[in-house]
Amino acid sequence: MAPEKSTAASNDSPDHFTIWSVYFLLFAWRYANAVSLRTFFQPDEYFQALEPAWNLAFGPESGAWITWEWREGLRSSLHPVLFALFYKGADLASNMLSLVPTDRADILIRTPSFLQSAVAAAIDFFTWRLAHRIYGRHSRIADATLLLTAVSPWQWFCSVRTFSNSLETALTVFALYCWPWEWYSGLDEKKPYSWFSGSSTIKLNVSLFAAALACILRPTNVLVWMVLAVMLFRYNASKIQTLAVRAVACGIIVLIVSLVADTAFYGKLTFPPLNFLRFNVVQSLSTFYGVNRPDYYFTEALALMLTTALPFAAIGLWKGLRRPTAKDTEQDGVCQLRHLLTWTILTMMLVLTLITHKEVRFIYPLLPMLHVIAAKPMADFFHPLPVPASYMRCFLLALMMIANLLIASYVGTTHQRGVIDVMHYLRKQQEARLLHAPAGSQASITVGFLMPCHSTPWRSHFVHPEITAWALTCEPPIDIPPVQRATYLDEADVFYKTSAQDWLGSNMASTDTIKTNALGASPETSQDTRLREWPEFLVFFNQLVPTLEKYLAGTQYTECWRGFNTHWHDDARRHGDVVVWCLQASEDRERQRT
Repeated sequence: MAPEKSTAASNDSPDHFTIWSVYFLLFAWRYANAVSLRTFFQPDEYFQALEPAWNLAFGPESGAWITWEWREGLRSSLHPVLFALFYKGADLASNMLSLVPTDRADILIRTPSFLQSAVAAAIDFFTWRLAHRIYGRHSRIADATLLLTAVSPWQWFCSVRTFSNSLETALTVFALYCWPWEWYSGLDEKKPYSWFSGSSTIKLNVSLFAAALACILRPTNVLVWMVLAVMLFRYNASKIQTLAVRAVACGIIVLIVSLVADTAFYGKLTFPPLNFLRFNVVQSLSTFYGVNRPDYYFTEALALMLTTALPFAAIGLWKGLRRPTAKDTEQDGVCQLRHLLTWTILTMMLVLTLITHKEVRFIYPLLPMLHVIAAKPMADFFHPLPVPASYMRCFLLALMMIANLLIASYVGTTHQRGVIDVMHYLRKQQEARLLHAPAGSQASITVGFLMPCHSTPWRSHFVHPEITAWALTCEPPIDIPPVQRATYLDEADVFYKTSAQDWLGSNMASTDTIKTNALGASPETSQDTRLREWPEFLVFFNQLVPTLEKYLAGTQYTECWRGFNTHWHDDARRHGDVVVWCLQASEDRERQRT
């Protein structure tokens, strides 16, 4: 088999139109991906991106839920500011077109998908372009890389969600694409390799700017660049000074931009990366949200991210561990770059393993590198792509694609969809109230969520500020001494781990106010103003039905909506359907109106 040529050694001039047409095709693919997504993954998608963006775009009176991270200045404002700009633009367009509230709500809900689709497409595109840098402009391995990222179930499930990790991944792979890999391989540094024609200094600056932004978003991203800097010292120490000078200059500029933006956002001098490290590493507050076993990233997270590509990635990593021979040949240069990517991946995973709070999203920036590493074993096994010569391998490739399709379809449209569907149901109830309410009457609904904290989106899906809602909270023990944190219980813990009946009795108004025979009674009678009134819509998981049937027996509550959520869940509190109970009086009013 002929050796693959690296782009650094290739004198092909890239066809810019063809290359960028691939990006726009990927954007269309990811936008279809985004609008078809119907499921919930993790709260950070909403509460660390869309809620602060909504608050910034529409003000505190809009009802956005601002969590403790934003009050303590742990998160960079640069990420939500992007979505806030798009929200404002969509709202302005809606007003100019005089859209009715229902249409305006639909547009605002879909607005983040447009921006996030561009980010997701950038991950795919620059993963492909990074493979060009490593394997060559016309390499079949680069094509295999594009196939891996485009049909990845993880990419389908996660890349179009508004996590800061997704933007971090896009910035990381873009920076890696622009990175001066020829410094390590010793090949000709004068050949063009970028989508823009410019000096190597400009390309390095672009890479460092992107890397610095990724580190501002997620400080742990610095591990990627530390590994590459150390390896450069080993392979080409003469370039260290150039790298250091440029890195400091670009870093200072990005730090200034970050400080100005965050100080304006928070209203005081704030440096989120420092706060992030202080809270999550020094004070270990991240452990409040879960502790995972030491082998998690290697035994579970990699499988979740790579799915059917895992065997090829394992082979690629194993081969990448071997240091290539020190010959100045193109093939050895390719092996050397794969060696660098392998050690970057493994080093970051090993360091993050030392932090007890682990999530698969934290190693998401490594996925593009993993796809590049996995592409060569895959291309060799299924040679020639896209139709392998062997019927058996052709069958295995088809099986791999079908498995990816089934996994992506299930996690994208079925698993945990009830917590999204219920938000649409509640919003429609509010819109019906606004449409039919007489002038001057109360036109807002009230909602209570008896669920583990942040089980659903919030104002990004409610949209209408008229909706009055509350939910169980899970504030961490920020001001509690470390010795007392082991016994600390947040509101959701108290509700589920002690006694739900006791919590309801201590926090909710007497059930006498909503008894069937109390219909029409004055709400002021026997009502403690320190207690919450019973909402018109009570939302909870099916697991809680027996408890509430007993506690609310004889009241005006009846089941008015039920939606499938999961076939299984690792959290027993989230088992079963999502259920909505409505106060019968409210249901009667709605029925009369319709």
